[in-house]
Amino acid sequence: MNPTLTALAGFVAWSLFLLVLMEAIRTKLVVTKSVAPNEFKPDNSNLSPFMQRLARAHANCVESLPVFGGLMLIALLAGKSSVTDPLAYFFLCARIVQSVIHLGSLSAPAVTLRFSAFAVQMGIGVYWAFRLLLS
Repeated sequence: MNPTLTALAGFVAWSLFLLVLMEAIRTKLVVTKSVAPNEFKPDNSNLSPFMQRLARAHANCVESLPVFGGLMLIALLAGKSSVTDPLAYFFLCARIVQSVIHLGSLSAPAVTLRFSAFAVQMGIGVYWAFRLLLS
């Protein structure tokens, strides 16, 4: 697979990993009778701060997938992955870094670092869109 396709698959797999992690923890909470099966809120607001951050980290991936994944898919379908290939792994790393920081902390420095990782993704996305539209 080329870098764009690998990064796209990695982005989807990372989103899936976060979802599986959240559901595994929710399952444990149900099995241990800590939370009733019908008490879960979509944002995990009635659960631990970590679970709330996990829900947001997963939602961030799902919200971003149509934009960034769409750009990678357009490049692949148009036969222009030469536009996205050079930065595809940097994009994926920035996405994973953003999520990991989100899971770890909500401190001011962590939020700044998390935004920086997202800013890298936005910069890459704008560059890709510009290059794809002009090529």
